[in-house]
Amino acid sequence: MARRYLSTDEQALWSALARTVRPLRPQGRAPVPLPVVTIDPPAQKGFTPPPARPIPPAPVRTPAAVLDTGWEKRIRNGAVSPDMSIDLHGHSLSAAHARLHQALGAALAQGVRVILVVTGKPPKGALSDSAARRGAIRAEIGHWLETSAYADRIASVRVAHPRHGGDGALYLILRRKK
Repeated sequence: MARRYLSTDEQALWSALARTVRPLRPQGRAPVPLPVVTIDPPAQKGFTPPPARPIPPAPVRTPAAVLDTGWEKRIRNGAVSPDMSIDLHGHSLSAAHARLHQALGAALAQGVRVILVVTGKPPKGALSDSAARRGAIRAEIGHWLETSAYADRIASVRVAHPRHGGDGALYLILRRKK
């Protein structure tokens, strides 16, 4: 590509534009240099550029339905010891969502592997409708985790052992640091 400098008219326009711009941080900054404009080579007769290749999307890592046998055995026997716990029981949906997001960020910063999330047990006389039986937080937590900025760092979401709350709590098993 050939390089060229701005003509006098273009320099005057650039200077006028640069004088109207306010810096984000007014501390002494160096003056803005004039840009260098690059020009593409002229198109050759009969030459068509190859089509741009689409960039494949990054693979999305989703929580596993089944972990390896060691994890499965530890969860089933209640031998999993949560490194951190968060109680969302009794919070509004927005407050619970914010607390969950904050706790995930803190857990990942501290290198935590297992988080116990207490959502609360369903009411005793709950209707047969699954959303009403689970409670509002429990019904939404799956969606919150899927759409979270930390979704790719969650290895699995499992119902907690009865000693940690059973149906009223979940284990979030986080992936190791990369």
